[in-house]
Amino acid sequence: MLHLPVGINTLDKIRSGGFVYVDKTEFAYRIAHKAGAFFLSRPRRFGKSLFLDTLHQLFEGNEKLFEGLYIHDKWDWNTVHPVVKIDFGEGGVRNREELDAKIQEILTINQQRLGIACQFQSNSGCFSELIRLAHEQTGRRTVVLIDEYDKPILDNIENPAVAREMRDGLRDLYSVMKARDAHIQCIFMTGVSKFSKVSLFSGLNNLEDLTIDSQYAAICGYSQEELEASFREHLDGVDLDRFRLWYNGYRWMGEPVYNPFDVLLFLQKGKVFRNYWFETGSPSFLIKLFQQKRYFLPDLESIEVGEEILSSFDVDRITPETLLFQTGYLTIAESFTRRQRLLFRLSIPNMEVRLALSDALITGYTAIDADKYAIQDALYQAMTTFDLPALHGIVHRLFAAVSHRNFTKNDLLDCEGYYASVLYAFFSSLNARIIPEDVTNKGQADLTVILENKVFVMEIKLIQAAEVEGNPALEQVRAKGYSEKYQGRPGMTVYELGLVFSKAKRNLIALDGREVRETSRPQHTPATYIA
Repeated sequence: MLHLPVGINTLDKIRSGGFVYVDKTEFAYRIAHKAGAFFLSRPRRFGKSLFLDTLHQLFEGNEKLFEGLYIHDKWDWNTVHPVVKIDFGEGGVRNREELDAKIQEILTINQQRLGIACQFQSNSGCFSELIRLAHEQTGRRTVVLIDEYDKPILDNIENPAVAREMRDGLRDLYSVMKARDAHIQCIFMTGVSKFSKVSLFSGLNNLEDLTIDSQYAAICGYSQEELEASFREHLDGVDLDRFRLWYNGYRWMGEPVYNPFDVLLFLQKGKVFRNYWFETGSPSFLIKLFQQKRYFLPDLESIEVGEEILSSFDVDRITPETLLFQTGYLTIAESFTRRQRLLFRLSIPNMEVRLALSDALITGYTAIDADKYAIQDALYQAMTTFDLPALHGIVHRLFAAVSHRNFTKNDLLDCEGYYASVLYAFFSSLNARIIPEDVTNKGQADLTVILENKVFVMEIKLIQAAEVEGNPALEQVRAKGYSEKYQGRPGMTVYELGLVFSKAKRNLIALDGREVRETSRPQHTPATYIA
């Protein structure tokens, strides 16, 4: 069996044959050698728990585990601190009573491990007493490690009332740490989302957020250098450029990294390229949020946000952009300053996420599941051969298959953005490059889709009537010269497409298209297909 930890696990696992180890103890040293409170947000399956285990073993002075590693000759192994560990990673809770019972179990385990018997009955009182007594009993200030601190909330995020109960219960627990500051050496918290200080961290004003600190960008995950140095033997025969495109690309203001879970499963499952990380979780709540807010899916290609969007999350104010970033479906492509404000441009990290997220969005926005793969194949064939009759038939059948009963509580199907969003999801699932609202000097095309060596400049219109004369969408593309910016590029073929949808029919009623030639040459006569 191949084990790919990002932190210390156990001595027998690290030293036994068949295991690969990536040394992350330099990050542990930066955190552990100074007192303070730290927070790290990373998506699920990114090695947060293993790094927390590293800190646990370090503070308890288990020197043998660190022999030969960066930190070994830099740490005072005679300095041992008691560790209180709160871990919500296992199991789930469905109401406040179950949360309180779970916390009680966790505190009991810590009491048994530290040899302490708390007298206070409330969870917050016991937690406070545990921190104080651990310090008094050992003479060393207590280290508090909290793993997956937000999981009880996120597990119930689709039920806001229950999620608020979880938030309030956790706030009661975490607020204890501020009052026991004199007894605490270090606090380290991990989670997927960072809730606002008002909702959960009101007592920890000095909390240092490492999430988008460039010095800690690679604290979890593998850089390209680490991957090639530590896994060279296991990756023999693997196309590393393809591997990088599939699984690398997660950025937190520093070098991009691989998700360790992807690396592990890829090597364990016969080096087959597939969606390993994405399959471990469902974005169902995200899709529902998109539908509720009528999210224009092509915007996924060009999201710009400020610091407050990336670092603040609450049950009462959930934005798709924050959720996408904190759960790993979007990552930081670049940062820049505009009007004295630090801004971030977000992007989908890699091919795994792009393809799998597109498939999930197709199902969520159309309720088409099994048939989507056949539609994708047919769409790819029609696009790459520019078969207009086939393309018209595919798009028409696609929207004819959408069950209107799935949208009876909203008027999403009457919005132009809905049709553009569904087309975006399908084009994205073909791994096409998509430019939404493609700006020219005369306006902007709704979508430009680049598939292999072909450029499709598209305009989409939604009209009230059941029929249309001509094609106003294609007429606009031609009149505004939207495709001119792509003409003359070596090896590229440029096409113009106009798609007209009807509110009355809730489907495509006209599709026009043409291949664009140099302006000095005769143009193809456009072919028009009217439903």
